[in-house]
Amino acid sequence: MSAPGSSEPGWLKNGLDHVWLPYAQMKTAAPPVPVASSQGVRLTLSDGRVLIDGVASWWTACHGYNHPHIAEAVRAQLARMPHVMMGGLAHEQAYRLASRLAALLPGDLERVFFTESGSVSVEVAMKMAVQFWMNRGVPGRTKILSFRGGYHGDTFATMAVCDPQEGMHAKFAGVLAPQIIADLPRADAELTALRALVEAHAHELAAILVEPRVQGAGGMVFHGDDVLRHLRQLADDYGLLLIFDEIFTGFGRTGALFACTDAGVTPDIVTLSKALTGGTSPLAATVARRHVFEAFWSDDPDRALMHGPTFMGHALACAAANASLDLFETEPRMAQVARIAARLEEGLAPCRALAGVRDVRVMGAIGVVELEALPQGLQKTLQAAFLEKGVWIRPFRNIVYLTPAFVIGDGELDQLTGAVVDVLDKALRGA
Repeated sequence: MSAPGSSEPGWLKNGLDHVWLPYAQMKTAAPPVPVASSQGVRLTLSDGRVLIDGVASWWTACHGYNHPHIAEAVRAQLARMPHVMMGGLAHEQAYRLASRLAALLPGDLERVFFTESGSVSVEVAMKMAVQFWMNRGVPGRTKILSFRGGYHGDTFATMAVCDPQEGMHAKFAGVLAPQIIADLPRADAELTALRALVEAHAHELAAILVEPRVQGAGGMVFHGDDVLRHLRQLADDYGLLLIFDEIFTGFGRTGALFACTDAGVTPDIVTLSKALTGGTSPLAATVARRHVFEAFWSDDPDRALMHGPTFMGHALACAAANASLDLFETEPRMAQVARIAARLEEGLAPCRALAGVRDVRVMGAIGVVELEALPQGLQKTLQAAFLEKGVWIRPFRNIVYLTPAFVIGDGELDQLTGAVVDVLDKALRGA
């Protein structure tokens, strides 16, 4: 991926013999693009080229890279205390962050359990839901209902609640604990079928798990808030817990700080990660309502939630997260997301006329072009063509998407959407 006449940096050459890359068949994958530095919405490569980042490092860098307020908060915390264990000790950043998240989330979502990754935060949510029923003396309610097209992580428990056919984990079907997977109810007939499914399995269900508004890595599939209201009613009718996986949607991505707040639906448990620290450091949170926590509140030690990551409530990460929340309070992030949405609608609209494009859709700071198909060879061609255009866009499956930082300028956003239109036009005409 280096410019003509230049060579790959030594650290990349040497390291490629030892690093195992994510989501890649390393025998056939193109070498990763070496990045020397980041600033704002731009990545400077080792060969001096500069790319506009269209995906904000898997949607995390919502304030752009190297925001001075977050950087200063992390530096100050590093000078005081980078980390202490949360088992028996406490530090200000984690406790302040928990209080702030509880104040921002709707209803009585008030108990925050910190982990290091989104996938683990969903595992903790599932563990909470199952033990909730154990602690209440209700046996057998150990399964989670999730939805086709969903994605909740790559760890073992979360693989079992991802889409079993279209997802990445189908080969593990015989190994994973079986869960109940349904169609997301977008029409009356699907809602009727889901209700019948829940009624048949209510005796063994602990919770319903859903990504609110957008099924992200499963295909960037959108659904309305009425779906979430139906799921809340269904959970209430059958006494189930409702879990919202807001790892992608949380912190402004769909146009509101949290999808659940804007939808007017309060889940029993919500998971957060990705943009929680503004893309600075790994951190996740599983937040439970009061009645969920009260099922664990007891003189009996066996009723405690026996989970505790080593770097739980990492002080540096929590300092970054508190600084990120400061920026949501002091800078016009939601107005920026609304501006991005309008610009994405306008900029991606020409893709609707391209042969081979199935759909173009926008929600908040998410722009999606869904193709009829994206053969593996074409995916590599698209990736290289985007680099030639000076943008970092990483298609997956048949999806070309943009999830830029909220601070992106109009000109930079136009360069991203223009690259999508131009590259797809050329690629699809030649395919």
